[in-house]
Amino acid sequence: MTGLSLAVYERKLAGLDRKGRSRSLVAISGADFTSNDYLGLANSVRLAQALRDAMDRGVPVGAGGSRLLRGNHPEHEALEQEAAAYFGAARALYFGSGYAANVALFSTLPQRDDIIVHDELIHASAHEGISKSRAASVATAHNDVDAVADAISRWRRAGGTGRAWIAVESLYSMDGDRAPLRELMELAMQHDGFLVIDEAHATGVFGRGGRGLSEALGHPENCITLHTCGKALGASGALILGPAIICDFLINRARNFIYSTAPSPLMAATVREALRILDDEPERRDKLAGLVSFAGRRMEAAIGMDASKSQILPVLIGDNRRAVQIAERLRGEGFDVRPIRPPTVPEGTARLRISITLNVDEATVSRLFEHLAVIWREERQ
Repeated sequence: MTGLSLAVYERKLAGLDRKGRSRSLVAISGADFTSNDYLGLANSVRLAQALRDAMDRGVPVGAGGSRLLRGNHPEHEALEQEAAAYFGAARALYFGSGYAANVALFSTLPQRDDIIVHDELIHASAHEGISKSRAASVATAHNDVDAVADAISRWRRAGGTGRAWIAVESLYSMDGDRAPLRELMELAMQHDGFLVIDEAHATGVFGRGGRGLSEALGHPENCITLHTCGKALGASGALILGPAIICDFLINRARNFIYSTAPSPLMAATVREALRILDDEPERRDKLAGLVSFAGRRMEAAIGMDASKSQILPVLIGDNRRAVQIAERLRGEGFDVRPIRPPTVPEGTARLRISITLNVDEATVSRLFEHLAVIWREERQ
């Protein structure tokens, strides 16, 4: 390949750099204020022991094929049965990642005559799945129930005859705020539609026993939830939960389920243990809630910015390069904080995304915000 053949990529990368959007891999170092390991399970003794126990009883590392071929291991089925029981759903289906699960869900379930009405800030993986769907779609203003209702009404008046799918996150990954789930559920009921709730950042943290924010809704048939396993559960993969017919349809029609090698059976065994930990160790959630409250107070005192009421604390900067510079200074002081820039967040809303996990303590949180307060003052002079 000639240098000329690569020039187009060089130009595009240079363009990203000019906009302050260039990305690179950064090694793990410093106190963890970036990961989604909210309950500190990724390095827990119990998950490590569960993995060793699974290996000792002969659970293989690789599945060896797709679930529809020889890759359907008993550990996958055991996880799905236990997860369905734990989260109160009729059925569960295990995917290799939350991204794969969202793409499968939105590209497969809504039909040609349907409409997908989604919050504008929903996960990129949901956007990807929606882009592959045969259904119409429309984005609505963040957490605006009236906008969702208006979008469905306009579609009906224009001749829409199918089913409405309302898609939201229960806890938004970049803002740390909650969706108005009860009002959205009522709206879905009124229109004989489905409510799809991505619980990625609420699983393990909120709801009875860490069952997520949707747990308060009960378990209506027209509610489909997605619980990722690589955040608070400390493992990897994702579970789609809902009516049995929904999971059967995904097994038959979701291309990235049909044609992907199944997730590692060892990981399925690990997720099973993570669900047991949620039940056995509620003190983890209690400790995290206390730490989140403490961090919120320290953030407000340090920079005068209101904190979210969750473990995700966005510090809005605005300018891309300034967000990068502040994050780099914090990492230089031993705090792993990363900048989040467009297109992950809307233009002009570059930010630090401070994640509170049980991998840090109050003293470390205090030191972070002490350093941030100094940098904040200096950057504004």
